[in-house]
Amino acid sequence: MPFRAIAKRFGADLTISEMISANALVCNRKKTKKLYEKSAIETPYSVQLAGSDAATISEAVKILNDEDIDIIDLNAGCPAPKIARGGGGSALLKDPRLLGAIVAAIKKVSEKSTTSVKIRLGFDRNNGVELAKVCEDNGADFITIHGRTKTGGFTSPVDYEAIGEIKSKLKIPVIANGDIDSYEKTRSVFNATNADGVMIARAALGTPWIFAELKDQSVIDRASKRAAIIEHFDSAIAFYGAYGAIIFRKHLHRYSRSYEGAAAFRVLINKTSDITQMRDMIEKFFER
Repeated sequence: MPFRAIAKRFGADLTISEMISANALVCNRKKTKKLYEKSAIETPYSVQLAGSDAATISEAVKILNDEDIDIIDLNAGCPAPKIARGGGGSALLKDPRLLGAIVAAIKKVSEKSTTSVKIRLGFDRNNGVELAKVCEDNGADFITIHGRTKTGGFTSPVDYEAIGEIKSKLKIPVIANGDIDSYEKTRSVFNATNADGVMIARAALGTPWIFAELKDQSVIDRASKRAAIIEHFDSAIAFYGAYGAIIFRKHLHRYSRSYEGAAAFRVLINKTSDITQMRDMIEKFFER
C-alpha cells in the first residue's frame, strides 16, 4: 500500500493490490485483509484474487463485496511455480473451461462495478485469442494481457503483435503489459497493439515516478525523487511498524541504483533495522 500510494501520486490511473489467495482470504479474513488495505487516494482500486476453485473464489468475492474497492481482478497469469502447482495463476491457461467458469462465478456474485482478468498469451503456446474470448464471453469487463506465455517467464521476447491480434478480436478494453519502461516504449506498444492502456509492474520498482514520465514525458528532478523516497519510507513505517524498516531495504536497493556509491549504501542499510538511523541514512544519501 505505501508503494502504490506513491505511484498513485505520480499519476497511476489505477492501482491493484498484491495477489491475494482466495483460499487464504476465506480461511483467515482478518489477517489477509492487511494485504489489500488501500490508501485514501487509491480510487479507482482493484483487488486481485488467485485460485483454482470457483466456489472458493465466489466466497472470497462475497467478502470483498463489503470492502471499499472498485474492481475485482482474477489473476490467470502468475508464472510462479508455487502458484501454478496449486492450479491458480497461469495454470488456469491450460483449462479455458475452468477459466471461464471462474470468471462467470466472480461476475455472478460480485457487487462491484467491474470484473477484470489478467492473462498471458497461453501456458506453453500462444492461444491468447481463445483465452481472451473465454474471459469476455463469461463477463470480464476488461482484460490485461502480458505478452508472453507462462513458459516464457520474464525473459522471452514480449509479443506485442499477439496482444494486438487479441485486441482486434475483442469488444472489451485490452490493457497491454510486458517490459514497458519508457515513454518511447509506451508509444510503440500503443502503436503495435492498439491497446486501450498499458500496465506497469516491475518497471515501477525503484521508479514510481515512471507514471508521470510515461504520461507526459515529465522530468522528475532528484529533489522530488528524494522527497518521494522519504515519504515512502515514512508511510512504510506507519503501515508496517518497526518491520517496515526491514521491508524497505529492498526498495532502497532499487532507489539507489543510479546513484554513486550505491553498492556501499546497500551494504550499510542491510546492517540496520533502526528506524531513526535508516531515515537519517536515506536523507543524507539521496541529497547527492
